[in-house]
Amino acid sequence: MNQERGNKTAEPSLEIGLLGMKMRTPIIMASGTFGYAFEIARVAEFDFSQIGAVVLKSVTLEPRQGNPPPRVAETPSGMLNSIGLQNPGVDYVIRRYLGMLKNFDTNFIAGIAGDAIREYVECAGKLAAHGDIRAIEVNMSCPNVKDGRRFASDSGAAAELIGAVKKGCRKPVIAKLAPGTGDIQEIARACIDAGADALSVSNTYVGMVIDTHRRRPLLGNDAGGLSGPAIRPLAVHNVHLVYQAAARRDVPVIGCGGIMTGDDAAQMMIAGASAVQVGTAVFTNVHIAADIAAGLGRYLIAQKEKEVSAITGTLQLNRA
Repeated sequence: MNQERGNKTAEPSLEIGLLGMKMRTPIIMASGTFGYAFEIARVAEFDFSQIGAVVLKSVTLEPRQGNPPPRVAETPSGMLNSIGLQNPGVDYVIRRYLGMLKNFDTNFIAGIAGDAIREYVECAGKLAAHGDIRAIEVNMSCPNVKDGRRFASDSGAAAELIGAVKKGCRKPVIAKLAPGTGDIQEIARACIDAGADALSVSNTYVGMVIDTHRRRPLLGNDAGGLSGPAIRPLAVHNVHLVYQAAARRDVPVIGCGGIMTGDDAAQMMIAGASAVQVGTAVFTNVHIAADIAAGLGRYLIAQKEKEVSAITGTLQLNRA
């Protein structure tokens, strides 16, 4: 019996360290899909210890009503959403929701958004003062009302935003990049130069679904963000590109986009991600993070890897 126990293959470690957080797995629940955590706890017996962290739904300085319905449209291997950053405002979130976080056994990252740099800075400062918030993720997909530039598509605007948030915030700052906005490596370098502690790659792709009977867009706001397995190969490539810029500065990359399985997560990490975010998959299975972590563990066993961090950035290109 003892001999059998001694011959048993040791389980690989899924633990990682990220921005000062000790995470049991590299699986992070993406902003907007997990609410403010208490919602999931109410509808399911969710084991928060199975995930590394939760990015709370993005908040703005003032309350937002969001976009007109319909807000969601299913697409082949994905979905479009056009929520419009609906939220009750940062002060309400802090007052009503953040006190509940201590009841859940995981790390929490606050997501912020806004129309002006001042709004981002104020949100970050208020949220960072809360002890259960371990980092701030900056959603840069919003346009700057000052000059119309989308923060994520202009290296100068991105650097100005991240620099300002970093200056006014004592917690680690994650810059959430957006795809389809030009040279993503250039934007990544600008964010790193401005002080970003990590890069999240990447947000949704802009898309449209048309109701052919009415000849009108199905979504009330016309266009929305495409997520799900349909964008995974695009996201993996963006992670690979950003990792090339970030690795030189020892800045971790968080990969997100269409992750449904352990193999999907492994692809992201091999491309350069230190951790991964799971979003759309939650709508198919609220417990999918545990399934992904289990699949990732099986992959590591098959590859004879002792710890998950060993596969980050191990991609070998055919044309190298």
